[in-house]
Amino acid sequence: MAQRPKKSKPKAKTTPRASKPRKSAAWSRSAPIEGAGQAGMRSIERATGKPASRLIDQRIRDLGGWRGETLARMRALILEADPEMTEEWKWMGTPVWSHHGIVCTGEAYTKVVKLTFARGAGIPDPLRLFNSSLEGNTRRAIDIHEGEKVDAGAFKALVKAAVAQNGPPAKKR
Repeated sequence: MAQRPKKSKPKAKTTPRASKPRKSAAWSRSAPIEGAGQAGMRSIERATGKPASRLIDQRIRDLGGWRGETLARMRALILEADPEMTEEWKWMGTPVWSHHGIVCTGEAYTKVVKLTFARGAGIPDPLRLFNSSLEGNTRRAIDIHEGEKVDAGAFKALVKAAVAQNGPPAKKR
């Protein structure tokens, strides 16, 4: 008996990802926001109509309890350390503090409030505030558990060092 040649399956027609716009259910259902094209508005403001600082305020209120208090205290210290710090709202609800690049993010979990410094591995930490994400080459984090206090002076020194590490923005050519 002669064997039939195997037919290859027809290949599905594909198009490069870049040619198809990404759709998000949340974006496609909402009506356009009036004034969204205004210069100087951050993307989160265009998307929600609220500045990031208000979203962070709301997040702190929603957390409540020790986690809300801790995030509020750390936020205040960050802003004291660098009054020119920019507050942002990224990654579906993460407070981010930036100055010429990301300085740190603030996340709240069930048992910990975590402050992750984007380039923390290069920052001197003589009082050893960093106690999480110690194995990587880039990030470092501070996990704050209920009842723990962070040395305000040492924390502000870390924030200042992170800002200095980011440096001024690159000049356009």
